[in-house]
Amino acid sequence: MKKKMSLINKILINLPTPSNISYWWNFGSILGVCLMIQLVSGIFLSMHYSPNINSAFKSMIHITRDVNFGWMMRLIHANGASMFFFFMFLHTGRGMYYGSFLKKKVWFSGTFIMLILMATAFLGYVLPWGQMSFWGATVITNLLSALPYLGNTLVAWIWGGFSVENPTLNRFFSFHFILPFIVSMLILCHLIFLHEKGSSNPLGLKNNVDKISFHPYFTFKDIYGFLVVILLFIFINFKTPFLFNDPENFTPANPMITPPHIQPEWYFLFAYAILRSIPNKLGGVLALVMSIFIILTLPYTANSKFKSMSMYLTKKILFYMFCMTFILLTWIGAKPVEDPFIVMGQILTFTYFSYFLMTPLLTKLYK
Repeated sequence: MKKKMSLINKILINLPTPSNISYWWNFGSILGVCLMIQLVSGIFLSMHYSPNINSAFKSMIHITRDVNFGWMMRLIHANGASMFFFFMFLHTGRGMYYGSFLKKKVWFSGTFIMLILMATAFLGYVLPWGQMSFWGATVITNLLSALPYLGNTLVAWIWGGFSVENPTLNRFFSFHFILPFIVSMLILCHLIFLHEKGSSNPLGLKNNVDKISFHPYFTFKDIYGFLVVILLFIFINFKTPFLFNDPENFTPANPMITPPHIQPEWYFLFAYAILRSIPNKLGGVLALVMSIFIILTLPYTANSKFKSMSMYLTKKILFYMFCMTFILLTWIGAKPVEDPFIVMGQILTFTYFSYFLMTPLLTKLYK
């Protein structure tokens, strides 16, 4: 018991924390709250969900209409995923802006957590078995067929047959249930790596000696962040509950009818726009994967004395341009594949990757 209390004191109470960190550092703890919301709501939903193509859509209607507070659990889980990704993008952006990638173990573990969360969200999007769920699964899994030699075999293995069918839904449900617990373990590793040398700071200094204890200064700051986020979440769930849902997903999956415009959830649209902007299928898949993995290059390319972009005007402007590119790519991803959106997507894709090439060039100027 004493050992447990000493560990809590070390991690949550007496943890040396830079005194100048702002509310931008709240997103890590907010993401922890998001994970707990998703785990609890997901477990309750799994009690009534049926992973069968003949009953999956009906089970969602049953949860919404017949199960006590089932409608609320479904809305919490669906909108919680959007909230999770919104704060994860802000958390990653803060790390890029303030040079948190200096801590390589933390940055790498965080990137892999983001990749697994994306996989988890995609698997979960298929489970309601609506029109967009079915066709989204068909299109995204078909991308693996671009891989030479093994592509078609890999797609058939994932499907469990020759199309997205009952075996696909079963295994997607199994993986969607187990992956969040794997993410929880990775987050624990992420926190261990973070607490080895402490948090980053707005100046991006590697050895910051101006530190104070985590409690009570930052516990109250975190609690304030939790309250604001939960109030916003409650407002969305009760005022505009289907704000992030696609209307096509309120129709049961029909392999014989293709929706006029197939698109993933909003948090995948930036990567989907990058995929569509490359004419070659394999090139598009590689660009899609690199749109995430490319952030792993930041610890090796930004080697100026001050890691934080807040110290350099040109770097700040470049980062703001990158943020605008990300937002515009998300917008383009929701548009049909036609002019002028095709050309705009290609220009924005080039701009997106150019940011990671321009960063080392600017770093050399500031050395």
